Parts: sequence; structure tokens; C-alpha cells
Amino acid sequence: MSQELSGFTAVVTGGASGIGAAIAAKLQGLGAQLAVLDLNPQDLPEGQLGFACDVSDDASVKAAIDGTVAAFGGVDIVVNNAGIGAIGSVEDNDDAEWARVWNINVVGMVRVSRAALPHLRQSSGAAIVNICSIAATAGLPQRALYSATKGAVLSLTQAMAADHLREGVRVNCVNPGTADTPWVGRLLSQADDPAAERAALNARQPHGRLVTAEEVAGAVAYLASPLSGSTTGTSIAVDGGMQALRLRPVG
Repeated sequence: MSQELSGFTAVVTGGASGIGAAIAAKLQGLGAQLAVLDLNPQDLPEGQLGFACDVSDDASVKAAIDGTVAAFGGVDIVVNNAGIGAIGSVEDNDDAEWARVWNINVVGMVRVSRAALPHLRQSSGAAIVNICSIAATAGLPQRALYSATKGAVLSLTQAMAADHLREGVRVNCVNPGTADTPWVGRLLSQADDPAAERAALNARQPHGRLVTAEEVAGAVAYLASPLSGSTTGTSIAVDGGMQALRLRPVG
């Protein structure tokens, strides 16, 4: 495997499970030193250093970034992956839930980026990759709150890219479709007919299946790599064509 990230230190939030764990494994495989920031950074693969971190708490974020710098000497790559889901229309979540999800999904990325930027400015290949969602670019039923936060992440990514380009920091995002993760698995298990619900999610994506965590990790690795030095302010859809394609129904 290429070692294009050799000598780089990467921070992955929410990196202990699901998409985050796949991203951490991919970047480590490309030679990066890995700091995993997670609520429960337990049982990490060999070579990954875990820091307990709550992205909704600024002191927790600062301590985790400071710990990363103390351990590795700096920060070159930040992957803002930590986030939570929300189900329902605008009628179904109260103000407290809107504030809670927004605080984690949007302001959490701000906190981590803000803490890391002084160190990223010292890097020769600094990159921030935000994990966004197809929900930012397509109207999905029963996802009003979640979609609002991911729409904000898309706009935030572009604004950050403009602010920090001349400081040598590239900022991009990845928009996954519905991915086969533990969170989606829990949602499916709560459905009246889990098999039918999974079939519906598969069919919603033009390539006919859920996205894999490894596919998302591949897009993150591309954007994080110094080989992509002219790519900034962009979003990459990893969604089986859901964002852009309009296929005829099967049959």
C-alpha cells in the first residue's frame, strides 16, 4: 500500500466505530499516525492512540488536541466525523433536541477545527475533511433536523476553505449516502419489518445497495492526501449515484 501519508498525524473524531473506524484504518494504512477522538476510545487497533473526547464540550476538545500534539508533535489532518442522527419532520423534535444535535453535528466540527488550526498552519500538507451527508443535497423524508445540520456542514466547509486556503489549509467534505453502519443497523432493528426497510434503503440508492464504510474512507483518504493539493472547497458524493443520477425504474 502507498505510504503517501507517512510522517503525517491525523485526527479522526468518532473514530472508534463505524465510518470513523474505517477512516482511521485507511489513513493508518497510508502511513499516518492516528489520534482517535471518541467518547469511548476503547479496543483500538494497534498503533492508534485514543483520546476521550466529547465534541459538544470545548474543554474536552482542546484537551484531546493538546494531547495529540504532545504525543505526535503536531496535527496535519483533521477528519470531522463525529455526529449523531435525528429522525422526524419539523414537528417531531423540540427546541432542546434541535440544540443538542446542532451542537454536536455543526458546532462540534467548529470546536475541533478551531483547536487544530494553529497546528495545521504549521503543516506542509494540512487538510480538514468534514463528513457531511446526502441529506445536505437531497430532500429525505423524516430527516428535517439531521438534514439541516448537514446542510450547514456543506456551507461551513466552503466558508472554511475560503478562509484558510492562503494559510495552506485545504478544507473539503464527503457526502455519504445511507451507509451500512451500526447506527443504521439499530434503526433497522426498530422497524416493524427490518428486512423490508433494508430493501427500501438499498433500492433508494441507484446502485442498489448501502454504501460501505470503506468506500467513504477511500474518498476521505483522497481529500486528505497531499497528492490532492489543488482540491479544496469541494464535496465528494459517495452515494451510489443518489445525488446526481435519475435512472429508469427496473423493469
